[in-house]
Amino acid sequence: MLVQDIQAQIAELIQENSRGTNALFEAERALAEAEYHLDITEQKAYIKTHGTVADRTALARLEAAEARLERDLRKAEFNRIKQKIKSIETALMALGTQVKLMNVER
Repeated sequence: MLVQDIQAQIAELIQENSRGTNALFEAERALAEAEYHLDITEQKAYIKTHGTVADRTALARLEAAEARLERDLRKAEFNRIKQKIKSIETALMALGTQVKLMNVER
C-alpha cells in the first residue's frame, strides 16, 4: 500500500468522522425529544386514569408504549452512531500505525 493511498484513506476517515459527530449530535437531540415525549405521555396518562397506584402505572405505561418504542429506537440509533465513530477512530489509529511501520521499513 502506498503512502498516498493511506493518506487518502485517512482524509476520508477524518471526513466521515466529522459527519459522524454531526450525526451524533442530531441523534442525541432526537433521543432527548423522544424521552421528553415519553415522559409527558406517560405522566398525562397516569394523571387521567383512576384506580390503585399499580393500576394507574400499568395503564399509563400501556398508553405510552408507542412513545417508549420511539425512545428506544432513538437510543439504538444514538448508540449505533457512537459505535460507528469508535470504529472510525480505531481505523485511523490502525492506518497511523501502518504509516509508522512503513517509515521504519525504509
